[in-house]
Amino acid sequence: MLFQNDKLSVRLLGQQDSSLLAKWLSNPAVLEFYEGRDNPFDDNKVQEKFYNRENGVDRCIVEFDNTPIGYIQFYPVDLDERKLYGYADITEVLYGMDQFIGEVAYWNKGIGTLLVNSTVKFLLEQKKADRVVMDPQTWNERAIRCYEKSGFKKVKLLPKNELHEGEYRDCWLIEYTKRELTD
Repeated sequence: MLFQNDKLSVRLLGQQDSSLLAKWLSNPAVLEFYEGRDNPFDDNKVQEKFYNRENGVDRCIVEFDNTPIGYIQFYPVDLDERKLYGYADITEVLYGMDQFIGEVAYWNKGIGTLLVNSTVKFLLEQKKADRVVMDPQTWNERAIRCYEKSGFKKVKLLPKNELHEGEYRDCWLIEYTKRELTD
């Protein structure tokens, strides 16, 4: 286990989790917000996207009360993304993260906020991150509210940044800075 906060825990993804990812990423309710309903996953696609990849991404399963309910990944932001985001000249330790709750019954219960807060704390303390960034699509207001409750601030609009359901969508670059802890 990487970290735990009350009933929430995050552990590294294991091969035994592939069927969970395939289940979650073939559910239209989840796909509406993550990957797109036109992009369902089967076991092969899960293997290709989540396993046997050495790209510096920590891929994890989120559990609540010992039940797997979602997925989170975090990673040092590479130079190409730093340039896109406007951080090319910043020498701080910069992490990105992406997540979803795959078990719809766990939505709207504050677990997403607990997950984001706990992960940010882990990244700041254990990975020595100075900033944590995400790029949610602008229309995903529920996710953005969750991130803002967790201390993230909108930095800039990223026009046509992500292909979702057949069209490129605008995203917000949002960030949490270490300064937020002392302000």
